[in-house]
Amino acid sequence: MVDIISGDAEALAVAARLGERFAAGASRRDAQRILPADELDELSESGLLGITVPKPHGGAEVSNRTLGAVFRLLAAGDSSIGQIPQNHFFFLGVLAHNGTPEQLDFFYREVLAGKRFGNALAEAGAKNAHAFETKLIKQPTGDFRISGTKNYTTGALFAHWIPVFAVDEDGRINAAFVPAGADGLTVVDDWDGIGQRTTASGTVLLEDVLVPADRVVPYHRTFEKAEIFGAFGQYLHAAIDVGIADAALRDGGAAVRELSRPWWEAGVERTAEEPLVVQRFGELALRVRAAGALLGEAGDALDAARHALDAGAADADELAAEASVAVAAVRAQADEAAVSVSSEIFSLIGARAARTGRNLDRHWRNARTHTLHDPRRWKVQHLGNHALNGIRPPRNGIV
Repeated sequence: MVDIISGDAEALAVAARLGERFAAGASRRDAQRILPADELDELSESGLLGITVPKPHGGAEVSNRTLGAVFRLLAAGDSSIGQIPQNHFFFLGVLAHNGTPEQLDFFYREVLAGKRFGNALAEAGAKNAHAFETKLIKQPTGDFRISGTKNYTTGALFAHWIPVFAVDEDGRINAAFVPAGADGLTVVDDWDGIGQRTTASGTVLLEDVLVPADRVVPYHRTFEKAEIFGAFGQYLHAAIDVGIADAALRDGGAAVRELSRPWWEAGVERTAEEPLVVQRFGELALRVRAAGALLGEAGDALDAARHALDAGAADADELAAEASVAVAAVRAQADEAAVSVSSEIFSLIGARAARTGRNLDRHWRNARTHTLHDPRRWKVQHLGNHALNGIRPPRNGIV
């Protein structure tokens, strides 16, 4: 039985509850690489995967600000679980931008019934992240066939539908929605990353997979006009990084209080009372608070741009650009916060922090792995170019 969430407040409450539940087993799942199949079923049953479905289709249609907070809460509990639905909501966005009324009706019903989208986008052998060798070959019947190899397919192993990026005969990118278990489709659990170990971000093999025409969505149309779609996807990644930083600060603080011995020169009984430790912990907390504040600001900017674009407002282009800039800012800050806090917390605890039993290093491994998704330096580049030269970020799906 899948719950239907009614609005933003309920979505946040459910995410907070699940985040706490997922946190309880996160360390063990990471250490033993136990894939979170049961937890993802619980996530589906909670109704959270349908919260962006528009209200006319029966969903809650929550704000972007709320969706970012939901991802932050889930990732703070278990960042692998927090990352898995990123592609789910990405492809709900693909559908919202480009789907036909019939496609929207079908897939929204699927999602509200608890079905999950995975992904088959990236190709490790391509010359860059925007180049795809996988072809969408049209058949005499009007349907299509796909063959190719996809890598970093986060969520595919757990998905009911696996959207595949493939180029048509004109070189345009389309999203083909392939059901799990389709003939010629193989999902390989070969992910061996140092962090985000239970995302199962492995390989998808496609061998002459048949795709009906009504399961193909023209993704390339997304960027033919002003949009916030690229910023939306990056915003969810930023929320995951803020969640990782939250978890590192939370668990690091607990270790300072419970494990660490104070430096003898401090003249205090507890490390948590040592002034230099308190000062440094405050600086780390400040980084996390800054990232969280920028996350909320970016969510608001996305919401403002979305309303303006939907209304055809005169300032829609400018608001869309501002949303991209706001997302670039939080992406850069969340990257720095997650990596630095998860690393520097060790110095406040001491040598005991390096023991494997507490598994504190998983936060750094998760942060370091997830923040490699795309380079922080280009977020700062676009931020600087906008602030200095008034140049808007490009429409390329990753800004």
